[in-house]
Amino acid sequence: MKSHLFPALLLLTSIILHGSAAANEGSIAFTGATIIDGTAAAPLADGVLVITDGRVRSIGPASEVSIPADAERIDVSGKTIMPGMINAHGHVGDTLGLETGHYSRENILDQLGLYARYGITTVLSLGGDEAPGFQVRNEQFHAGLDRARLYVAGSVVNGETLPEIRSQLNANADLGADFIKTRIDSELGQLPTLAPEVFQSLMDLAASRRLPVAVHIYYLEDARMVLEAGAKIIAHSVRDLEVDRDFIELMIENDACYIPTMMRDVSTFVYETEPDFFSDPFFLTEADPAVLAELSTPEYRSGIRNSAASRQYKADLPNALVNVGLLHDAGVLVAMGTDTGPPARFQGYFEHEEMQMMVDAGMSPLDAIRAATGEAARCIGQSEIGTLEPGNWGDFIVLDGNPEQDIANTRLIDSVWIAGNRVPR
Repeated sequence: MKSHLFPALLLLTSIILHGSAAANEGSIAFTGATIIDGTAAAPLADGVLVITDGRVRSIGPASEVSIPADAERIDVSGKTIMPGMINAHGHVGDTLGLETGHYSRENILDQLGLYARYGITTVLSLGGDEAPGFQVRNEQFHAGLDRARLYVAGSVVNGETLPEIRSQLNANADLGADFIKTRIDSELGQLPTLAPEVFQSLMDLAASRRLPVAVHIYYLEDARMVLEAGAKIIAHSVRDLEVDRDFIELMIENDACYIPTMMRDVSTFVYETEPDFFSDPFFLTEADPAVLAELSTPEYRSGIRNSAASRQYKADLPNALVNVGLLHDAGVLVAMGTDTGPPARFQGYFEHEEMQMMVDAGMSPLDAIRAATGEAARCIGQSEIGTLEPGNWGDFIVLDGNPEQDIANTRLIDSVWIAGNRVPR
């Protein structure tokens, strides 16, 4: 997949923004923790993680890792370190409170800071991205970063004719999009969708611009069609039916990625009553009381209860859970994503809820962690994040509990680090 890590450009950007090519100079050694590195490896007890100039220098057992003499040492004995989580399907910059239409650089940076405080250190924004988002993306490849990384798709490509599709796709590509996002789903009949022949033309054009395509789907047959056309990312769950063997084999043959976004569907009906998480301190730390008050009004709750779409999403959610388990068990690449960012889809918190749902669907806690770290990085085509391996960016979370034992322990955040910089709280 496309990469924006051009060395000369990155060096110049870092110098302009920070006055040197290595703003985060020197080494920090984290000692004594259990380390989950985001790969297929088993967790490492009594591990040492050394970060130098923002990147992983070394990682391993305390008996084997040499710590630089001038390194700052941080004792994290009894804690767990895991890679920062990657939301492979979010949206950034447009929502303020419960309103859309507020896209701005300030809003983007505020939301990336929010994600980071929850341990989400990278977000792929799949649609609605404008020029400020591309600029923020371009500024992140340096050792002084202390907010979540951002990758962008630009506008959602949609239309009825090939000229419409070509114009939108080329505009996104010319801006430097990391992905193309489109939809083969009418949002239960509310929106127009692409005809199969137009979708195939979109795929061909995206290939000519060397851009991967992420596809919004709902129905099994639509998902099958986009895979047959060569799609690599299924950006939501199949929700109408249980996936079959042919679909699973298509996913594997395409080396395609499946991003369930189950919390997206939960958000469509959960406010018909007061959600349990409205009393969760981990949620309330960042929640806006004014937003919670509006979501709790009788009028808002009545609107949710009377919505046919909400009832349909609620009825089909069990299919989504079953399909996550089936696909994961078959060896399909499953990545954590939530579709957070639109109103009432709470950035940062919903990612932890999504991981709990992945475990509820049959994944082990360690598999859910990998889906949110190394596997998510693979899904979005970024090889320098997602795993704590030498040379990768030093993006990680220090936890007061071990999430391998209970996935809810991802919420016990001691600190979050991005490029070796502690995220402000």
